[in-house]
Amino acid sequence: MIKAENIKKSFGALEVLKGINLEIPMGKIYSIVGASGAGKTTLLQILGTLGKPDSGSIYFNDRNISTFNEKEISAFRNKEIGFVFQFHHLLPEFTALENVCIPALSEKIKTGS
Repeated sequence: MIKAENIKKSFGALEVLKGINLEIPMGKIYSIVGASGAGKTTLLQILGTLGKPDSGSIYFNDRNISTFNEKEISAFRNKEIGFVFQFHHLLPEFTALENVCIPALSEKIKTGS
């Protein structure tokens, strides 16, 4: 389902991800653990298309999403990926369920379907 090949990411001189390779098949659950500053959040942001690696490739169902432009990546993120954040990023005027449904409602309004 998702595959990362040789993912590298640096922030200035600080090399955070040094060639990460992983493959997560559909239906499997994994956890990423490590010390603070080890690169867990950076890796998850890249896997979730919220950030870009300096080099390497991300595949989702055999599609190389690393090559997508911003419009394609936004559409992909809207249709294929869901996020559960550690901190509250919900719109307070809506229930939790309504917050989860907002992307689908937005797509329905946009496409008229």
